[in-house]
Formats: sequence, C-alpha cells, structure tokens
Amino acid sequence: MDRVRIGIIGVGGMGSAHARMMQQIEEVQLTAVADIDSTVAQQVAEQYGVPFFTDYRQCIDSGLVDAVLVATPHPSHPEIAIYAFDRGLHVLCEKPMAIHPADADQMIEAARRAGKVFSIMFQMRTERAYRIARKAIEQGVVGEVMRTQLVSAWYRNQAYYDSAEWRATWAGEGGGVLVNQAPHLLDMFCWLAGLPAKVTAFTHTRLHDIETEDEAFALLEYSNGAHGYLYTTTNEAPGTQRIEIAGDLGKVVVQDGQVSVYRLQTPLREFTHTSTDMWAGPQAEPVQVEVEEMPTGHAHITRNFARAILYGEPLLAPGEEGIWNVELASAIILSSKRGKTVSLPVDRAEYDALLQELRANSQPKRRVIGQRVSDPNIVR
Repeated sequence: MDRVRIGIIGVGGMGSAHARMMQQIEEVQLTAVADIDSTVAQQVAEQYGVPFFTDYRQCIDSGLVDAVLVATPHPSHPEIAIYAFDRGLHVLCEKPMAIHPADADQMIEAARRAGKVFSIMFQMRTERAYRIARKAIEQGVVGEVMRTQLVSAWYRNQAYYDSAEWRATWAGEGGGVLVNQAPHLLDMFCWLAGLPAKVTAFTHTRLHDIETEDEAFALLEYSNGAHGYLYTTTNEAPGTQRIEIAGDLGKVVVQDGQVSVYRLQTPLREFTHTSTDMWAGPQAEPVQVEVEEMPTGHAHITRNFARAILYGEPLLAPGEEGIWNVELASAIILSSKRGKTVSLPVDRAEYDALLQELRANSQPKRRVIGQRVSDPNIVR
C-alpha cells in the first residue's frame, strides 16, 4: 500500500472541507463519502468522482476504504468509530472524539482491541507557538507548575446556532461552547499543563437563544497544589486565545499564535527565602526555544495519520489523548449542574445520569435555517 484509501463520514460541513483538503495529500486517496442527506452525499461524490452512501455502515463495509475520517455531529462519533474499528479500519475523528468520557473510553479500547491507528483532528498541535511552549515545558524551563490560565474566547452569532437542529442542544450536541469551540484550546491546555485533579465550575447561557452553555469558567486544582483558572465563551469579539503556565523556574505564555518563554535567573523558592532586599524580585530573561519546521493545519494531521498507517510514524494527536478535553469539559459541566467540586477522572455513572436528565428535558428548536458550511477561517 502506497496510499491510504479514506472514506469521509459526514460531508455536509467540515467533511466537505476535508474532501477538498485531501486532494493536496499524496499519502491519501479519497475513495468514498457518506452522509445521511443523499443530496449532499451525491453532490460531494460527483465532485470528486467517488461512490457515495447514506449509511455509514455501508461505506465502512464496502471494501473501498482502509480508513475513515469521521466528521459527523459529535454524539455520533463513538458509534461510527467503534463500528469502523470492529471492521478492521483505521479512524481519524473530528474533535471532540465524544461528549461522554465513557464513550471515549470505549473508542480507545476498540482501537486497542483492533490494533488500528486512531487519531483526533487536533490541528493546533502542529502550530509552532504551541510546539515551542510544549518543548520549553518538557525541557524544564518552567519547573514545577504553580499556576495555569486558559482564556478561549470566541464569537458565534445566532445564525450559526440556527443553522442546524442539533447545534447547542443537549439531545443533539451534548453541550455548547465546551464541546464545540473550546476542545482545541482545552487540548492545548492539557497538552501543556496536564489535567487538573479537581474542578469547581459555572456555566451560563448569556447571549444566545440556545439550551446549552455559551460561557463557562472554572477554578482548577492540581495534584501538586497548583491552581488555575479557565474561561471560554462564544460571546466575545474580537476573540482571545491565551494560555499561561507559570512555575517556580519560569513562565510560558501563548496568546493568539505568539509565544513567550521566560526563565528566572534565580529559582522562585530560593530567591523568596534568600533575598535580603524587601523590594527585590527575581529577574526573568527571555528564552529562545527552537523547534523543527512543520506544515500546519488539518492537512498535516491527515498526512501524519496516513503516514502512521503506512510507515509507523508517531501520531501528533493520538486517540488516547483525545479523552483529555472530554474529561475536562465533562467535569466543568458536571460541577456547574450539580453545584459542587468535581474530581477527575469524572465519575462515569454520575455524568451519564446527568446527560440523560439533560437530554430528557431537551426541546426541539423553534427556528432552524439550515446551513451546512464549514468555517472558512480555520479549514486548511
């Protein structure tokens, strides 16, 4: 095999963008598409000269594909991925991999059982600023983490939420900003700082006519005694994407694609107890961290996925790491809805009970103006 034959499941929005993107990648070949909307499936299939299916099972069982890229609404990801693994296919899944940690557990186990490649479409892991931040932390520039902060502020208008029946509903999407816009930055946050041990959180619906959250904020506690703060929303313009990781030896700050790395000339703990000047503070110096050049975006995650299948190349976004953002988002929702501090990993049974309760009370939307269009600002 010199190219991986990929079928895309779900081609109305992101999936159609992925179909365009695949034409650039020499290691892959788009060989089938599937979508529950037969008109959409046929249009995309005709555009690229491939067969189409309206049932994902038929696509997976067709013998036409070695792997699938799952780009359907979030709640269906586990069912499709597990079916594909059980049929011996590799899986590249859009974010989030699931909306329930228990479903993510099952996806990871299915991949392990099948011995197949499993990756998540976390394209921000290819971006230079975040790779520099991770390397600096791995090299010990920050030292022991003492404080973390994430601000992931986005903007979405009401037309966006009205574009599909499933968007921002408990029955159809299983959450709001935490399961749609935030997962990329939640992944980066956990990639750099690790998962917290405890979460005390609040969620609100402040601006939009939706039943799920358009704002969430949380206090975080880590097992080493460090603390953090997290805020995400779809109510701000212009947007802000900022991560800070502060330690006893230095600090890393990533904001809107730019990174700063600082090292203290004297460790914080040492300076605190040895300085005799009551107004003195430890001096910080910028640190240059070099990383290799790397293509960025969805295309490179897809290429890496294919090369993992073909040549055993290490994955940039392994499926087993995709559970991190699911775990954190679920902890925030559970803490907010139950009004208590939640320990991680999230109690699967307790979260399942909450989701069932929220889904039971979910109401059909009063207004839907159907649009299946991918975000032109982020797909590449």
